[in-house]
Amino acid sequence: MRASPLALGLLLATPAFAADAPPPAGNPVLYDIGTAPSAARIEADVRKLVSFGTRHTLSDQKSDTRGIGAATRWIHDEFERISKSCAGCLEVRYVKGVVQGEPRIPGPLDVISVIAIQRGTSDPNRYVMMSGDIDSRVTDVMNGTSDAPGANDNASGMAGTLEAARVLTKYKFPASIVYGALSGEEQGLYGGKFVAAEAKKQGWRLEAELNNDMIGNSSGINGVVDNTTARVFSEGTRIVETADEAKQRRFEGGELDSPSRNLGRYIDRMADYVPNLDVMMVYRLDRFGRGGHHRPFNEAGFPGVRVMETNENYDRQHQDVRVENGKAYGDVVAGVDFGYAAKLTALDAVSLAGMAWAPPPPAGVKIEGAVTADTKLSWTRPEAKQAPNLAGYRIYWRLTTDPQWTHSRYVGDVTTFTLKNVVIDNYFFGVAAVAKDGTESPVVFPGAAGSFGGY
Repeated sequence: MRASPLALGLLLATPAFAADAPPPAGNPVLYDIGTAPSAARIEADVRKLVSFGTRHTLSDQKSDTRGIGAATRWIHDEFERISKSCAGCLEVRYVKGVVQGEPRIPGPLDVISVIAIQRGTSDPNRYVMMSGDIDSRVTDVMNGTSDAPGANDNASGMAGTLEAARVLTKYKFPASIVYGALSGEEQGLYGGKFVAAEAKKQGWRLEAELNNDMIGNSSGINGVVDNTTARVFSEGTRIVETADEAKQRRFEGGELDSPSRNLGRYIDRMADYVPNLDVMMVYRLDRFGRGGHHRPFNEAGFPGVRVMETNENYDRQHQDVRVENGKAYGDVVAGVDFGYAAKLTALDAVSLAGMAWAPPPPAGVKIEGAVTADTKLSWTRPEAKQAPNLAGYRIYWRLTTDPQWTHSRYVGDVTTFTLKNVVIDNYFFGVAAVAKDGTESPVVFPGAAGSFGGY
């Protein structure tokens, strides 16, 4: 059973506990954000993206009306329009890389993505990111000329990212938010690779990448119709783990507590701010044998997950638009549930807002307690200018077989705390930073296995 943010906030210390009084259990403004995304605006954006005929990575880059170039420029201009409505609060720019000699891009070819950055007020080099994919495809992955509407895959995720920007630019946050339009996904995840490389080069402290890839199909090929559940895929062990870190993890745990996995748990909790939506956490990098644009960020060492619909319809993915034996194939507008896409957009928006309002996740989390009845945790506090809204910290724990954090204790503005008579051998533990308004960071598992990075 999933514990809500409010319920988790009530699992506090005993009356004898002398820590600071806890802040509110969650920021009520998140409920407003959880209902703000507009299905009508998402539909308009999906229809606009479909109107470019094809957005295949190998399609026309120069036309003003058809192909990947026209679609990319329209997205750039739409971010600029959103920025104009918030007095220039977005920094909008292209991120480009050249690909050649690859199986799906003979090249040379410019792969061009768009990012829009909403700068944080006190910790601007800490980032949280949401992205969708620009490109589309038909049955033949090398066919850059046939109509490839890509209404759900992935105009839905791209439209959701634009809509999240419209919603969140009405607020100010301590951390920066990035809205990404990534290209080249179907040809090899190139847009994500180039943006992740840019993030590494610029020294971003990227706390989360939420890859939205297909968020609008509520009627599955399995016959299930479900508009109340979203899936969140997350990797277990970090791919950038060193041999020494793997040895530590073998003895101390962490296979289920990578930063991406705890990002998934965070999103699961934040679903309580979105009416009639639950999260299915999937303990896998992506769908079986398939890939998405969060993967290049994971490979660069950043936490990242895939947010998507729960029931896919494969007749509407990677298909030529046609009718065969009375059955319709193709990714057309008629297959998109815009109300459902708005719910998943809201899930992203509340998760981004919660993380961007919260202090940075605690760094340097350590744990000890072998051969004792108590468990001691310690961590590092950021500089005051990075977290002016920091209230304190909350320790979480759960049985090793539980999927979600079940117990918590607010311990105040300290950097070490001992849980008396809580045996380290029986539970997994973590620490979250808590803001004065009640927003929290994702939970950080001790050691390198769970680290979100430093300050």
